[in-house]
Amino acid sequence: MARVLHDVIRVVREGSVAVATIDHPPANAIGGSVVAGLLEALEDAESDLSCRALVLTGNGPKFFSAGADITEFGGGADRLGGALDLTLKFERSRLPIIAAVNGIAFGGGCELSLACDVRVCSSNARFGQPEIKLGIIPGWGGTQRLPRLIGRSAAMELLLTGDPIDAERALRVGLVSEVVEPDALPAAAQRWAERLAKQAPLAIAATKRAVNEGSALPIADALGVEQREFISLFSTEDASEGISAFLQKRAPEFKGQ
Repeated sequence: MARVLHDVIRVVREGSVAVATIDHPPANAIGGSVVAGLLEALEDAESDLSCRALVLTGNGPKFFSAGADITEFGGGADRLGGALDLTLKFERSRLPIIAAVNGIAFGGGCELSLACDVRVCSSNARFGQPEIKLGIIPGWGGTQRLPRLIGRSAAMELLLTGDPIDAERALRVGLVSEVVEPDALPAAAQRWAERLAKQAPLAIAATKRAVNEGSALPIADALGVEQREFISLFSTEDASEGISAFLQKRAPEFKGQ
């Protein structure tokens, strides 16, 4: 049974995977209620240790999210902080988060997907940061995460022109991991989520911390972050289970301990 949070976020549970859908017609614009609903969905998923992955998608065939709700945020930049904090919480979450981009992901919608760990999309998806055409710049991480994901040259093209790219180009530049037909997207996202949900939860969280903390550091310091996480995992039951399962030629059963 689906739960509806703040009237705009629909959450369903499929095994160890939670699926949060932005359902804010007509364009799934991101306003305060969407941010609050996604934050609650994330907190609920994180607090339930039987949940091992979170999928984020949009309702309908056309929009993942067209971006910030201009009618709500048009009064000033001080209204942007909640969404920026949400993207940081996505990155810091213990859960692997998969963005299933079902259509247009512009502006804040694109930035929300950038904060996820894996992005898959339908063939009709488009990604863009059109803020430059409004005389502003992205405010939820687009100028920082996009170059880290696809490289400076491709990112600068998107940021300076404001022009969108289609799904196939997004795949070529490494923005997404897979492109499928629209009706196959839910199953593809679930497949990715279940694949990641089977991994050791503590190792998933440690990998996210190492990547996100290390990306802003000089290489020697970043390697120190990696070593810290590497060493800390060896005392866990999951590490013992993983090594034992490998030696015994069986599938591991990770418990997040």
